[in-house]
Amino acid sequence: MTLLKPLRGLLPLAAVLLTGCNTVVMNPSGDIASQQAHLIVVSTLLMLLIIVPVIVLTLVFAWRYRQSNKAAAYEPDWDHSTQLELVIWGAPLLIIIALGLLTWISTHTLDPYRPLHRLDAQREMPSDIKPLTVEVVALDWKWLFIYPEQGIATVNELAAPVDVPIQFKITASTVMNSFYIPALAGQIYAMPGMQTQLHAVINQAGEFEGFSANYSGAGFSGMRFKFHGLSGADFEKWVQTNKNAGSTLGRAEYLKLEQPSERDPVQRFASVAPDLYNAILNRCVDSSKMCMNEMMAIDAAGGMGTNNFSVATRGEAQGWKQRGARYVKAELCTPNDRSNLDGATTAPTGL
Repeated sequence: MTLLKPLRGLLPLAAVLLTGCNTVVMNPSGDIASQQAHLIVVSTLLMLLIIVPVIVLTLVFAWRYRQSNKAAAYEPDWDHSTQLELVIWGAPLLIIIALGLLTWISTHTLDPYRPLHRLDAQREMPSDIKPLTVEVVALDWKWLFIYPEQGIATVNELAAPVDVPIQFKITASTVMNSFYIPALAGQIYAMPGMQTQLHAVINQAGEFEGFSANYSGAGFSGMRFKFHGLSGADFEKWVQTNKNAGSTLGRAEYLKLEQPSERDPVQRFASVAPDLYNAILNRCVDSSKMCMNEMMAIDAAGGMGTNNFSVATRGEAQGWKQRGARYVKAELCTPNDRSNLDGATTAPTGL
């Protein structure tokens, strides 16, 4: 025990140093993040039930059976103890079972795609409450937040009313990123051409940090934003501020915003082009490109081409164009006239 005395003097210093640490991960303001913090604590304690005794016994055995201790029992023929074997194998097995059960339950309970069933540990989710929808786009290197119901958008600033469930729809413009607000919930990946989701709720008013938790290039370190937890009235004022001070975010403006830039200031948009988020998600903000969902619909219907090159001239005369090793209906390559998608899933006879 004398070996521990020098370490005791370091405990006050460690406590002072730790007071400067941001412990938001273990003391968050959102219910999902609180449940995740509780899971970390419980899992750690369960593992310590094995780790601590092993460490202590290792030190005890090393001290007790040191070479200079002639009082220690010397039993070179000892080889088995049923009781000891039960402890050695039984205790870790029980811990593994407990951790597995805890992981299985929490994985389903805290599924980010699963709508919330409570506001916090004391309050169930009211049946008449409407979630706030926020569409999140990770750009190089900034965050775009679109509020489709409010008709506004912001860059590097996010807000939500307290005790109102939030449904995030998340995608990216170019490379993979990670959307993370430690006070609200765990990180969720943002990927181009794909949509991930997160359901969360903030239970306390305040200003919280948000950032990308996945390296995405030169401007990654400055890819941060502020998340404001507001009362219902303050949130309405915040929305109105964006409408009064903002500009319009159309497709042309988005294509400019999408260009790489670092440490951008907060930008506000009073209005957003209809269906802009879906165009971003389907990689067709540029109107000269076909949307991914339209391409997939065509492929799901059997495709639009043929490998028969002998009818190239006749095919082009009927509106078919060669694209690599295939022929496609020319007007289907432009998303402006989407009526051509209906019923045009096969080539004309002979093509």
